[in-house]
Amino acid sequence: MNPLVSFVIMFQASLFSTGGMGNLPMIHDEYLPRGWATNQTFAESLAVGQLSPGPNGLWVVSLGYLTDGLRGSLLATLAIILPPFVILFIEGIYQYLENLRAMEGFVRGIMLSSMGIFAVIMVRLLTSQSVDGRGLVIVAGAIVLGSFKRMPVAVILILGAFAGMLLYS
Repeated sequence: MNPLVSFVIMFQASLFSTGGMGNLPMIHDEYLPRGWATNQTFAESLAVGQLSPGPNGLWVVSLGYLTDGLRGSLLATLAIILPPFVILFIEGIYQYLENLRAMEGFVRGIMLSSMGIFAVIMVRLLTSQSVDGRGLVIVAGAIVLGSFKRMPVAVILILGAFAGMLLYS
């Protein structure tokens, strides 16, 4: 096991996840093929993480210990602590630059490109499931409901599931 690569994997997974066990799939996909951990190792570290007091994300410390001993647990701890500081550093830079016209364009470009990626994903989802007229009715209904600011996403998903049951039964 390469401790530097292990640290980078955990840091990257922690940086690009939403916290808790959100980094599990990324770490799992990297550790298993390398032979650094088994499914049993992941199960044990998740169990220790759930039994331990504190945030759910601390399961990574157990994984670090089970795969590389004390050094692994220390590097895992550092890997999950550093991302918030990176975000704070970026936020500080953004606050300094946010009123510049170029930064406004930068943020707008990110927003528009995100919308483009979303559109591509939607088209791929719709074509991969061979959506027919009934499916388009559900999609259109979800779009209409989603346009209301106070409509919770969970309600839209539940209504879509029931509409699917009614239309496809």
